[in-house]
Amino acid sequence: MSSLYKKGSYYWWDSKYKGRRLQQSTKMVRKDFARKVANEWDLKLVLNDLSFLNSTNSASHNINVFFGEYLKFVSNKKSENTFDITRGVLTTFEKYLNSKKIKLIEDISVKVLDDYVDWLDNAPKTKKNYLNVISLLLRHAMKYEVISTNPAEHVTLPSIPKNLGQVKHRHLESIDLDIIFSNKGIWYKYFQFLYHTGLRAGDVALLIYANIDFKSKAIVSLIRKSRRVHQFPLSEQLVKLIDKYQSDNTPLFPKLYSTSEKQLNGKLAMPRKYLQSLLKIHGRPKATLHSFRTTFNNTLRDLGLSIGDRQILLAHASSETTKLYTHPNLELARNFVNQSPIYGENVLKNSA
Repeated sequence: MSSLYKKGSYYWWDSKYKGRRLQQSTKMVRKDFARKVANEWDLKLVLNDLSFLNSTNSASHNINVFFGEYLKFVSNKKSENTFDITRGVLTTFEKYLNSKKIKLIEDISVKVLDDYVDWLDNAPKTKKNYLNVISLLLRHAMKYEVISTNPAEHVTLPSIPKNLGQVKHRHLESIDLDIIFSNKGIWYKYFQFLYHTGLRAGDVALLIYANIDFKSKAIVSLIRKSRRVHQFPLSEQLVKLIDKYQSDNTPLFPKLYSTSEKQLNGKLAMPRKYLQSLLKIHGRPKATLHSFRTTFNNTLRDLGLSIGDRQILLAHASSETTKLYTHPNLELARNFVNQSPIYGENVLKNSA
């Protein structure tokens, strides 16, 4: 039941709706007239009709408006890639909510989200990623007291097969590497760097000649995931492939290089699709660019390099902040890296 109180010259209406306090001026100076307005609003509230509320009461709670405000927040505070992902997820989520005639943030319940997860035609891992984005949105709503709890925390997600990542980023066998490196395609040198460094595909794509220390035979580069500068041994195979007379700011892989996360991810699709089509033509199972990283780890393991040393080479070391993280025994690591089998030895050096 609502109540009235005097504020200035007018009587104000005060009520609660789904845990949310609503206050609005009746624009009436006489209480009996104000009560008639209040009764009409009370009836609309029972019918879930909030059309009478002014923008002060309704704007931040309206789904369309709140989503727009949240996207502005993400655009100002987060990366371009995060913004693009958030916008894509919320566009799909808003489409679903509109189909269910859900207009207010507080009407997003656990059941609504459970049904949304079932409605999505995506892999289990993608559904989980979508829900993580929505959960961040709802936490933002809690921060500004639009809602009091986050229903996304109680949603039941479909199980993700434990071996999903292993199948996707499978180990490349000798037959696969023979196929890849016997081919004289434009990505030969890029694939060699993935195979002989174990670096992530994006980190290799961002290498410039200033990152190559020919004297120490090492790569010194910022690893985006650890947010630290690491030093990695440069194998003899890679030394032979690098043009030593390029300027420092020249990218090693101009076709892939981009400081925009979105553009970089788009460009990485080119060598990934090329790799997958190459394997498919020869009847081999699907693999990804990350498969080179898996293969690098497994190769060094089979050669006898300890798990601790391999973790450092893969930039999996502890999160202690240092200006430069160097392998404590770079020469030992280099000796193991140089023992990796060589494939495609007859391919021309300048084929990439």
